[in-house]
Amino acid sequence: MRAAVDEDRCRGHGVCSTVCPEVFDLSEDGYAVVLLPDVPTEFESAARTAAANCPERAIAVD
Repeated sequence: MRAAVDEDRCRGHGVCSTVCPEVFDLSEDGYAVVLLPDVPTEFESAARTAAANCPERAIAVD
């Protein structure tokens, strides 16, 4: 599974990094970044939850 953040949509709410800090973090500017684009199996569920709970729908996982 891969994870990506649409930089144009992200508003820095931080839900993703709270739900799945192993895969997502916030940059110095406060916007989401992907730490592990190729999501390890053990973090797939949390990464999907992070994407589903993003208020801006800025996270894609597939």
